[in-house]
Amino acid sequence: MYIGRLGDGSNPDDGIYILLKEVIDNSVDEFLMGVGKKVETTISDNHVVIRDYGSGIPLGKVVDCVSIINTGGKYNDDVYQFSVGLNGVGTKAVNALSSHFLVRSHREGKFVEAVFSRGKLLKERKGKCEGVSNGTLIEFIPDTEIFGDYGFVDEFIEQRMWNYACLNRNLRLYYNKQKFESKRGLYDLLEAEVGEDITYDIGYYVSDMVEFSFTHTGNYGENHFSFVNGQFTSDGGTHLSAFREGFLKGVNEFFNKNYSGMDVREGLTGAIAIKLKDPVFESQTKNKLGNTDIRSWIVNEVKGGVSDFLHKNEAAGKALEERIVNNEKLRKELNSVKKEAKAAAKKISLKIPKLKDCKFHLPDGAKGENSTIFITEGQSATGSMVSCRDVYLQAIYSLRGKPWNSYGKRRTEIYKNEELYNLMMALGIENDIENLRYEKIVVATDADNDGFHIRNLLLTFFLNYFEELVIAGHIHILETPLFRVRNKKETRYCYSEKERDKAMDAISSPEVTRFKGLGEISPKEFGQFIGDDIRLVPVNVKTIKSIPETLEFYMGKNTPERRNYIMENLV
Repeated sequence: MYIGRLGDGSNPDDGIYILLKEVIDNSVDEFLMGVGKKVETTISDNHVVIRDYGSGIPLGKVVDCVSIINTGGKYNDDVYQFSVGLNGVGTKAVNALSSHFLVRSHREGKFVEAVFSRGKLLKERKGKCEGVSNGTLIEFIPDTEIFGDYGFVDEFIEQRMWNYACLNRNLRLYYNKQKFESKRGLYDLLEAEVGEDITYDIGYYVSDMVEFSFTHTGNYGENHFSFVNGQFTSDGGTHLSAFREGFLKGVNEFFNKNYSGMDVREGLTGAIAIKLKDPVFESQTKNKLGNTDIRSWIVNEVKGGVSDFLHKNEAAGKALEERIVNNEKLRKELNSVKKEAKAAAKKISLKIPKLKDCKFHLPDGAKGENSTIFITEGQSATGSMVSCRDVYLQAIYSLRGKPWNSYGKRRTEIYKNEELYNLMMALGIENDIENLRYEKIVVATDADNDGFHIRNLLLTFFLNYFEELVIAGHIHILETPLFRVRNKKETRYCYSEKERDKAMDAISSPEVTRFKGLGEISPKEFGQFIGDDIRLVPVNVKTIKSIPETLEFYMGKNTPERRNYIMENLV
């Protein structure tokens, strides 16, 4: 099983959530087989308990199924055609990575229970349990020797439970007694994401192999949520490309026009989930689907579903056509501004100023899948990073002071601001994020008031014009140490006052340095902070509908509510 990262639970992709996912995936597979409609999860003091009401593990195979590779039932295609789990590897890895692991299977009034620690069997017992419903109970505690000091964040787990519910209509999931259930699948998921800011009522289609929902909002760009066999594919893949193509064809077929993809899809928010017997992913993290043979049937189903929805919903058709015509006008206006901006840029330089590029980029395939661009605050920080970066995969874009506040401004305004225009061109996102040049966009600013302000201005830029970058998980914030505690024998870098105090207690006669800016860190020291041990905080949003409200509060006009908030939170 590929954990991806260990982490401390502060990131939704940290390893402890992958362990949780692997166990719940097995319970969801039982539901997909038509056995059991309820999954209960409780977490208390990092002790996880998951109980499903499926058929239960065969009593003679309980120990083997959680400890011996390739013994899971999912190797039988007739049993689990569209399995979410990892072919019998998942729970075994959870077992190996847990200081305590218990499995109990209930079948036909009998049970078998086994207890493990770090993959080793400690004890086994069996007996009768008359009146107890069939199913499997698994409890585990992630090993602190592997995961360190960690903690589960309720918000991340609740989002996972909601996704499970929307992808498995009528499955009831409980997390610490909170219920998650969806009757309308991806319709409910999209409705929760976009809220009331929609151009027309949400379109919805479902068949045996594909389900999708769509609408347009007042936001820029496109936003999509794509899934394969219940697995969220944050980087999309062939199923998402086919959905986008099918949507365009369905719209053009209905209107009997030849609208461009940019005009039709500008402002589109959609969700698609497919079932696939043999999914092929382009990386171990399963973020992008690579099957090429599925394109034609998905395109045709989406085209038919979109066209059918528009025929049945006259008001939606009219609203969509108005939006497309308006998008076309805006695009032409944007094109004229683009020409002026590009002409001006050519006079300045043939290259993008302030960009120290790397050799490999995201479009280069496997070579560039870890490519990163750091957006730094001025030349001093850039100077420290340039000499210690990985020239193959790490690029640096240096800002010149504070960027412009883009909140409430139209997209054409980007072309009138040299700083943000050059940043957009450096990232390769002028038309859409399909041509994004870097996997990670990292905001690297000082840990002071000016640095925080610049960070907020950059996040406003991305959320206002390119929110799909944020939703796809491309935007991160670089964490650098606030303190250096050292003596002649040992040096420790600390990211908080708590870590500083701990280091001061552990080191005799310590000398403490407070780093006020990135430029104060020497290139020799900086290399370790952007190397293998880099600390990145991902930028994410709970729902799309929360973005305008958040931006207006923090970056809009100075209101009494904001002034009161600042006064109440002054430290």
